[in-house]
Amino acid sequence: MNIYVASLPFKASDDELKELFEEFGEVTSAKVIKDKFTQRSRGFGFVEMSDESDGRRAIDTLNGSDFMGKTLIVNEARPRTEGTFNRNNREGGFNRRERY
Repeated sequence: MNIYVASLPFKASDDELKELFEEFGEVTSAKVIKDKFTQRSRGFGFVEMSDESDGRRAIDTLNGSDFMGKTLIVNEARPRTEGTFNRNNREGGFNRRERY
């Protein structure tokens, strides 16, 4: 089961994220997403758990809990689709404005 974790403290590491979820079952991977230019945390990450029931229990327990001083948002990750990077579901990656 793939789990999305938001509102992560910027100082949280992959290992700390893994340790947090390991108390609920086997964690196959834990990754804090970083900015590709600055290598600083973007404040969210993903955890992969081998057993779905363990993953559901982790989501139910950790969503809204405190981790390193921040309240976590934890839910099942949705599959990535084309264009999901744009908040307003518009096509393209540029801020296109009309020219006058």
